[in-house]
Amino acid sequence: MTFFRAAVCAALFLAALARGLAAQDVTLSSPDGAVEITGTLLGFDGEFYRVETQFGELTVDGSGVTCDGPGCPSLSGFVAEITLAGSSAMSEVLLPALIEGFALRNGYQTRREPLPEGNFSHVLLRGQKPAARFTFAASNTDAGFAALVADEADVAMALREIRPLEQKAARAAGLGDLTGPGRSRVLALDAFVPVVAPSNPVREISLQQLAGILSGQITNWQQLDGPDAPISMHMPVSGSGLAQAVEDKLMVPFGAGLSAEIRRHDRSSTLVRRVLIDPFAIGIASYAEKGAARVLTLTGTCGFSLQANRWAVKTEDYPLTVPMFLYLPARRLPKVARDFLAYVRGPAAQAVIRRAGFVDQAPELIPVSRQGSRLANAILAADRNSGLSELQRLVETLGGMRRLTVSFRFEPGSARPDAQSRSNIEQLARALEAGEFDAKVLVFAGFSDGVGPAEGNRQIALKRAGAVREAVIRAAETADVSRVEIRTEGFGEALPMACDDSEWGRQINRRVEVWVR
Repeated sequence: MTFFRAAVCAALFLAALARGLAAQDVTLSSPDGAVEITGTLLGFDGEFYRVETQFGELTVDGSGVTCDGPGCPSLSGFVAEITLAGSSAMSEVLLPALIEGFALRNGYQTRREPLPEGNFSHVLLRGQKPAARFTFAASNTDAGFAALVADEADVAMALREIRPLEQKAARAAGLGDLTGPGRSRVLALDAFVPVVAPSNPVREISLQQLAGILSGQITNWQQLDGPDAPISMHMPVSGSGLAQAVEDKLMVPFGAGLSAEIRRHDRSSTLVRRVLIDPFAIGIASYAEKGAARVLTLTGTCGFSLQANRWAVKTEDYPLTVPMFLYLPARRLPKVARDFLAYVRGPAAQAVIRRAGFVDQAPELIPVSRQGSRLANAILAADRNSGLSELQRLVETLGGMRRLTVSFRFEPGSARPDAQSRSNIEQLARALEAGEFDAKVLVFAGFSDGVGPAEGNRQIALKRAGAVREAVIRAAETADVSRVEIRTEGFGEALPMACDDSEWGRQINRRVEVWVR
C-alpha cells in the first residue's frame, strides 16, 4: 500500500466512523406534533437534517422541527464537518492557503490538527470554540473521485476531468451528472511543463519529441541537438492527476505509451530537485512548482513556439494547461462550506491563488502590443492572397481593443466547450451580471484550423463565436445586456496558435477569443 493510499484510507476511515455514529434513529416533529418523520439521520449541516426514511432520503429544515432520538446532534455545539479527498497537490498548499484567507476575511481563527499518515484538518474557531472542520484526505485524483462516489467525502479534488467510467459509477450511486451546472468548478489553473537543469544546453522541444522521450523512443540528448548523453526521465507518481494529464493531453494524441524507465516522484519539489542536480535529466513538473528548473519552450515543425506563462495558461494558448477542479455532491453542504465555495470564486481568493504560485482566473486584458509573436506567426503562415487580406481585416477590426484572458476551446471532435471553457462561460456571465462591461464593446472572435477552404473555415469560426456568445448571455440571467455592445466575428485560420500538422495543433487553433474596448 502506497503512502498516499494509506493516508486516504486512514482519513476516510475517520470520516466514515463519524458518519456511522451519526447514522442513528431520530424522529423529527413539527411544533404542533401533527407531522412526524422517523428515520436514520444521514447528516446535519447546521440548518437542515438529511434523513433516510421509508419514503426515501428527505431533507428537512431544522428551524421548523424538533429532533428526538439518540442520533440528534447538539444544536449549540454544532461543528460543520467537511471532508475533501483527492489531489495532494491541491491539498498541500493551495486549499489550506484559501481556507486561511477565508478565515481571515470572515473573522475566524484557524488551527491545524495533524491526522494519521500525514493527513490533517483545518479547524475554524470563533474564539476558542470550533465552528467548522475541513479534513483533508490527500492522495490522488482517482481516490478523490472514489471517495465522492462512496459518499466518504464532501468534495473531490481533481487535476483532471472526471472520466466516463467514474461518471457512470457516480450515476449508479445516485449522484447524477458530476459535470452538470454547480457540480464541478475550476478552482485554479496549473500546467505541466518539461523542465531541465539550467546547465542543459537544450532550449526547446516539440510535443512529438517530448512524447518520444517519455515513451522511450528518444533516449539521447544528441537526438535533440544536445550533448551525447543518455536522457534520464522524471515524472509524478502514476495515478496522480498530473501524470494522468500527461497521458491524456500528450501521450494519447501521439498514440504512445509511457516508458517503464521513467523515475516517479510523489512530490513535484522532489522531482525538481532531482532534475536540478542532473544535467542530463528531463522532468514533467507542475508550472506552479517548477522552482529553479528551466522550462523548455514548446515548438512546432512550422516554426511556432509557445512558452508557459500566466497569460498563456489562462487563455489555454499553452497547450498543456491543467485545470484544478472541485467536484461536489448533489446534496446540500453546510453553510460554512457554501460560503467558502462562494469565496474562492471572488477577487480576494484570486489574489491568494497567485501568491500560492498557481494561475488564478481573474480576467486580465492583454494589449495588442503584447500580441507580437502571434501576429508574426500569422504573417509567416498566411498565403499571399486571402490569408493576408483576412489578417488585415482582423487588425482593422480588433485594433484599439484588448484581448480578455477568457478564451473558449472545445472537446476533441465536439462542439462542446471543454471544462475550462465551461467555467469561463460562468465567469464571464457573472461579470456581465455585475455590470463590469457596461458601456463597453465585447467582440467574440472565432478562429479555426487551416484544414479546408478559407471561406468555409471563416463561417465555422463565426458560428462557434455565436454559440459561445449565446451561452454566455443565457448564463447571465440577471444581466442587462442592452448596456453592452456584443458582436461576433469569424476570422477562420487568420491567427494560428500552433501548426496544423497534428490533431493537437488543429485543436489549439479552434477557439473563440474575447476582445474588449
